[in-house]
Amino acid sequence: VYDPVAMDEARRIFGNEPRLSYAENPMAALQGADALVIVTEWKEFRSPDFDRIQATLKTSIIFDGRNLYEPSLVQQAGLTYESIGRKA
Repeated sequence: VYDPVAMDEARRIFGNEPRLSYAENPMAALQGADALVIVTEWKEFRSPDFDRIQATLKTSIIFDGRNLYEPSLVQQAGLTYESIGRKA
């Protein structure tokens, strides 16, 4: 889990939940992860290095709940992109 604003609140709510790990930065959160799930629109998530993300994830998939990215750009990096709520 990584959120540049709400880490303290996440720790307060979820505490030492064994199924969660807290990361110090976005790329650290992807280490060993099966997928990237975007649920916030913070500025630091808006211009990612998709090639680096693809190389880091175990399974190359992004679920984008905020529609931050242009699907074709994500797919060019070899990632599967699921944009939640965007018309096909």
